[in-house]
Amino acid sequence: MLPFPLFVASTYLRPKRGFASVIPVITVCGVMLGVAILMIVLAVMTGFGDVWREKILSFKPHLTVTEHRGIVTEPDWVCEQALEVPGVTEAAPAIILQAMVRPDTPSAETIPVTVIGIDAERPSILSHVSEALIDGTFAPVEDGIVLGADLAIRLGERPGGSLLCYSPLNLNAQRQLFLPEEMLVRGVYNMGMRDFDDGVIICSLGMARELLGMDDGARLVQIQTEDPERVHEAQLALQEKLGPAYYVSTWLEQDRVLFDALRTEKAMMFVLLAFIAIVAAFCVTNTLIVITIQKTREIGLMKALGFSGRQIRSAFVLSGLIQCVLGEVLGAGLGVLVLHNLQRIVAGLANIGIEVFPKSVYGLAEIPWRIVPFDVLSVLGTVFFFCLIASLLPAWLASRLDPVRAISQE
Repeated sequence: MLPFPLFVASTYLRPKRGFASVIPVITVCGVMLGVAILMIVLAVMTGFGDVWREKILSFKPHLTVTEHRGIVTEPDWVCEQALEVPGVTEAAPAIILQAMVRPDTPSAETIPVTVIGIDAERPSILSHVSEALIDGTFAPVEDGIVLGADLAIRLGERPGGSLLCYSPLNLNAQRQLFLPEEMLVRGVYNMGMRDFDDGVIICSLGMARELLGMDDGARLVQIQTEDPERVHEAQLALQEKLGPAYYVSTWLEQDRVLFDALRTEKAMMFVLLAFIAIVAAFCVTNTLIVITIQKTREIGLMKALGFSGRQIRSAFVLSGLIQCVLGEVLGAGLGVLVLHNLQRIVAGLANIGIEVFPKSVYGLAEIPWRIVPFDVLSVLGTVFFFCLIASLLPAWLASRLDPVRAISQE
């Protein structure tokens, strides 16, 4: 047998004929939409953070060693020292510079790019770009280069073509003339990230040295570790081995602004969208007030029969919480359903001319998402709290009704 408050709450929420019976359904739908929207937004924000993290770690080293003089004069020695540190798996010298490239054709457009020179004989983070090749081979040796898919489209190049590269020497030299370097396109990769696919060229370390007029050395040493989340231990150990002439930085330090911005944006989105939960709570309040007005005589009769104000109050609070829990369950299911079909929804909107996620703006091929249990619990807990608060006022009003006046009310 159901307890009296639960029996009354379930009785008042049963569908009946008439327009008033639609009000609880609307309330449940309001809670459902609030929960679903909060879940979807937080899952997408989490997905963005995961994708940026994955893409950055697929193109950037876990640790970067630079020399205070600007050029690492003994990169091989630095690599040897780094490989002796526990947890370090790869170490390779590299040169990163800004340059201008254009196809080797008359009146072709010149495009600014980032040129990264690597030692093809040493395994490095950029060696994994070979897994993202869509055309050609990964051959950054001698005068061969590998470039991103978007950049290849803009330049109109494919493996077998050639580019002319204008290095900083062409701009900084005052009394000398430096001819552009010819680069042969060997491969095209697609990382699914605009910043890399549309602005990075990978070449050999020797070619990068020629572009800067260097005989040997490197600008930095890129290091990979077993666990990118525990790079601080390797950072401290390597800094101690190399001494004060070198500076060791982590990928977390280099991209701290980006990840801090993502965390702040996610928190702000949760706070702003929590107002949807407040709106849903108002729906619960309105529903209970309507029920109180409709059932005034019944409430008065129950009090006249000896039921306490506490029991009446509990019945109305349970009525609000039943609507809340039902809306949360349906909202969680709707959120999961939408997330699993998110790409289809986006594609369908694109087919009718509504571009909601262009790669040119977001730099990603598809909308990422990941459901975090803590985020789901935070959403459900927030909505439940607001609905509980919203149920207290009408419950208190119902428990304060005078039985004589309530029974005599027409």
